[in-house]
Amino acid sequence: MSTELSIDLLEKSLLGTMLKENYLILDAGIQPSLFQSQIHRSIYLAMQHLARNNQPVDYITILTMVEPSEVGGANYLAGLQTFGDGEKFEAYVGIAKTEWREKQKQHILNQATSQNWTIEKIQKELDALQTDTLSVETDVKNDLVKMAERPYHPIEEEKIVPTDLKELEKLIVGFRQGELTIIAGRPSMGKTDVMNYFALTAGLAGYLPIIFSLEMNKAMLLDRLIAASGRISRLKMRDPFQYFSEKQREQWIPVLTELSKANLQIDDRAGLSVSQMRAQVRRLIKTNPEQKPIVFIDYLQIIYSNMARGSNQTTIIGQISWELKQMAKEFDCPVVCLSQLNRSVECRQNKRPVMSDLRDSGNIEQDADVIILLYRDGYYGLTSEPAGENSQIESGEAVNAKREKLELNVAKNRNGPTGIVSVNYSKMTGQLKE
Repeated sequence: MSTELSIDLLEKSLLGTMLKENYLILDAGIQPSLFQSQIHRSIYLAMQHLARNNQPVDYITILTMVEPSEVGGANYLAGLQTFGDGEKFEAYVGIAKTEWREKQKQHILNQATSQNWTIEKIQKELDALQTDTLSVETDVKNDLVKMAERPYHPIEEEKIVPTDLKELEKLIVGFRQGELTIIAGRPSMGKTDVMNYFALTAGLAGYLPIIFSLEMNKAMLLDRLIAASGRISRLKMRDPFQYFSEKQREQWIPVLTELSKANLQIDDRAGLSVSQMRAQVRRLIKTNPEQKPIVFIDYLQIIYSNMARGSNQTTIIGQISWELKQMAKEFDCPVVCLSQLNRSVECRQNKRPVMSDLRDSGNIEQDADVIILLYRDGYYGLTSEPAGENSQIESGEAVNAKREKLELNVAKNRNGPTGIVSVNYSKMTGQLKE
């Protein structure tokens, strides 16, 4: 496939996606000059005009603004939506910008050669090329004007997502907007249960929890959430008809009703990239404008990367952690991502993890604002374990009382102190409690 044909299809996909999701027209920060086709440029200019005037954008409204010949005709416009692909939109925007810059670079170098430009002028033009696709306001005068009344009004309370764990909040306060939090532990240490607890707490506090469950499907994750909410043994959740007590059957609908109040959003597609997650977050923010989002990801090492094959795993994970931090900044929301720890912790006498135990750590330590490392004695058989599976199922409510200490070690905190907090954890229900 020729480069020209590839770019043409890419531009059709961008326009088709924006026709499906009108909010992307202004949110994506695309300049008309990015489109190499004059027809596509004319279509996008018409789309921008309609969007800025709060009008619906479709092929009919576009045709009311321009001559059909300027936009390829009515059939051409109507067919653009078939090329739309919301999941690949951001990746395609990146490719379009790269192609545009390359073309502009060649134009600049050709001009420089024919007109004998100075090195300084060439450098200036190439530097300007790096920011020419986005309009960025750099002058601080307007910002200073807005600050004029600051000493005369109380500070607006910062939006911080609560954890409902008082000792933990003494260290991190809560999950802050624009921050990346990494929660790390060995397999089966309790990472997903901790994530579920924070997601439920955030949802019931009025936030919008968006969970990307890359490893566990939605049904399994919901069973865990129901078990934790209703203080039900996860073993009983395998077959509620057979194992539920009469009391648990009576409380089933109230538990589901309470869980629904958290407005949880779960995307359980495997192999998602950060750009695909960003597209989904942007869509959910648009459809839930009244709620501030908080993003949860399970887990870091299985996020798909677009980096070339053969790239070093540490480099790939470092790139992903950087992209997660940029996502937190772009949407001004907390991003909480689970991470595996490497096996080196198993070889030490003291099994409590440290930051260097982060698997394929790369830049994780640098990018994360908060790092929480999980540890419990029961994982290593240092405390008594519950009875066997059959007796656990049949022992009814007694199994829910079996709790152990789970340590949340705040090993890094960019905006506060570090320290260790212990909570009560039930492995059978997944419930956390101080």
